[in-house]
Amino acid sequence: MNDAAPAPTPAPSRRARVRAPELIGKGGWLNTGDRQYTLADLRGRIVILDFWTFCCINCLHVLDELRELEEKHRDTVVIIGVHSPKFVHEAEHQAVVDAVERYQVHHPVLDDPELATWKQYAVRAWPTLVVIDPEGYVVAQHAGEGHAHAIAKLVEELEAEHAAKGTLRRGDGPYVAPEPVATDLRFPGKALLLPSGNFLVSDSTRHQLVELEPDGESVVRRIGDGEFNEPQGLALLPDGRVAVADTVNHAIRAYDPETGAIELLAGTGKQWWQGSATSGPALEVSLSSPWDVAWWNGRLWIAMAGVHQLWTYDPEAGTVQVAAGTTNEGLVDGPAAEAWFAQPSGLAATEDRLWIADSETSAVRFVDRDMQVRTAVGTGLFDFGHRDGDAGQALLQHPLGVTALPDGSVAISDTYNHALRRFDPAANEVTTLATDLREPSGAVLVGDDIVVVESARHRLTRLRLPEEAVRVEGVAHRTQRAATDVAPGALRLDVVFQAPAGQKLDTRYGPSTRLLVSSTPPELLRAGEGAGTDLSRELELNPEIAEGVLHVSAMAASCDDPAGGTSQTGGSGGEYPACHVHQQDWGVPVRLTAGGADRLPLVLAGMDPAAG
Repeated sequence: MNDAAPAPTPAPSRRARVRAPELIGKGGWLNTGDRQYTLADLRGRIVILDFWTFCCINCLHVLDELRELEEKHRDTVVIIGVHSPKFVHEAEHQAVVDAVERYQVHHPVLDDPELATWKQYAVRAWPTLVVIDPEGYVVAQHAGEGHAHAIAKLVEELEAEHAAKGTLRRGDGPYVAPEPVATDLRFPGKALLLPSGNFLVSDSTRHQLVELEPDGESVVRRIGDGEFNEPQGLALLPDGRVAVADTVNHAIRAYDPETGAIELLAGTGKQWWQGSATSGPALEVSLSSPWDVAWWNGRLWIAMAGVHQLWTYDPEAGTVQVAAGTTNEGLVDGPAAEAWFAQPSGLAATEDRLWIADSETSAVRFVDRDMQVRTAVGTGLFDFGHRDGDAGQALLQHPLGVTALPDGSVAISDTYNHALRRFDPAANEVTTLATDLREPSGAVLVGDDIVVVESARHRLTRLRLPEEAVRVEGVAHRTQRAATDVAPGALRLDVVFQAPAGQKLDTRYGPSTRLLVSSTPPELLRAGEGAGTDLSRELELNPEIAEGVLHVSAMAASCDDPAGGTSQTGGSGGEYPACHVHQQDWGVPVRLTAGGADRLPLVLAGMDPAAG
C-alpha cells in the first residue's frame, strides 16, 4: 500500500465487519464488583478494548488520553482494559490489582496473564485499541498513541448509526469502584534525603509530595494541592530547592523546603511528539513523562521515559535540550546522540558517571564524561530474570531505580524481582542485597543504611547494607510473546494507516508519514533498514540468522478537513485545522523458517485489508 494514497476510511454503512472474539483471561475481572463478563453482556454498547501492560509508558499515556472520552460517553461506551503482560511479574494477579489502583484505571480490567485474548485479536504491540460496535463486530484497530480524537469521532458515528437502527443501549456501565485503603503513602515513587535529615517522598498516586521524619514513617507535611500529577523523581538543586519530575503533567517543577513555594521550571504541560522542538527555552519546549532527575556535570539530567531519551535542564540559561538518545526504543551503546534507551526511569550521579535504570531493557547503563553510553548489565528488550554473577550474564527484571554507593558500586531497585541488587564495577559482578521487597522503585543512602521505597507496600523500608551480598538461584525469562514465523529472503512490511473519517494526511510541510526500520542483530536485515516516508517497504532477511527482532517505528500526521470529507491528499484544508499525530514503535520477534510469512502487517490505524 502506497503511503501517498492509502484507501479512504469506509463510511459507517460500508464499514468492515469482523465478529469480535470472546474475552478470556485466567485472572478474571477487576473493577466489576467480582462479576465476570462476556461480550454478550455488553451487547448494545460500544466497547473499546485497551490492550495494555503496566510497565509500558505508552500504555499509561493512552490511559490518560482515554479519560475524557470515557467521561463524555459513559452511558454508551464501555472501555475494558485487557491486561496483557510482558514481564513475568506482570502476570501476577495482585500486581495487576495494584497497577489498576496505582494508575487510577476507572473501567473494568480483564486480567489475561496467558495472553489468550491478545492472541485471539492478533495484537502485536502495547498499547493497542480495538473498537467493537453494539452488535459485537470489530470496526477499528489502532496501535500506539494519539488516536483518542479519531476514536471519539468514530464513537459519535456509531452512536448515531446504532441509535437509528435501534441497536444502541444506553445506561450505567459495568464499572464498580474498589474500596479505598487508608495509608500515609500510596504507591510512592522516589525518595530524597533532605539536609534536615527528613525524607521527601513522591506520593505518586495521591499526586503529592510527603515530608517524613527521620524514622521514615511520621508525616511532617503534605505538599501540593493540584500542582502535581503522579510525581516521581526528586533531586536537590545547588540552590537548596528540590527538582520534581512531575510525570503526568510532562513538567519539571522546583519545590523550596524552606518556603513551601512550588515553581514550574520546564515543560508546557503538553506531551512531546515527533517533530516538536528538542531544545530551547525551558517553558516553551514540551516534555514527555519525565520519570527521574539528577544533578550531574552542572546540569539537571532528566530521564525522559516517554521518548526513551535523556534531557538536561540548564538553570542559568533557563533552557532544556536532548542530551542522549534518538527516541528509538532498544539497547544501543555508543556516542550519546546515537544511543538507544528503553524507558529510562532511574538516575544516580557520581563524579565520573551518570547511572541509568533502563527499565524496559532490564538494564543498568551509564553515561561517562566523554558522553559515551555504555551498558553494565542487560542485553535487550526481551531477556530478563533474576540471576547473579558476572555482569555479562546477570539478569534483572524492569528496574526503576539506581543508587550510588560509597565504594563506587550501585544499588539497583530491581522492581519486578522485588529485590535490591548491587552491581560492582570493580568485580564486574551482580549480587543480591535483599529480597522480599514489594516493587522497590528507588532507594536513598542514609549512613550505613539504605532506605528503600517499597512502592507496592506503600512505605519506606530501612535495610542495613551487608558486607557480603546474599546469592540467589538464577532464573532467566524471555518475553511471553511468541515469535512470528517469517520466510528468509524477501519480506514485505506494511504499516496500515487509514486517516480517520473527517481527516486527511497533512502534507503542507512535506511527507506526513515516517517509517524507521532496524533489527537486532543488525545482520538480520540485508536490505530495508533506515528511514523513509513510505509506510510499506520491501525487506530482505538474512537466511543465515535463525531469529531476531525487527524494530519498526511509524508516524502519521492527519488534520481535520473543514469540508468534512475524507480525502487523503495533501493541502492545508483550512487556515487552522486541528492536527493529530499517530505514532507507535513495534519490537517484533521473528523466527526465520521455510514456509513462513512473506508479509508482515502492522496496524497503526484502521483495518488490514488483507485480513478479511
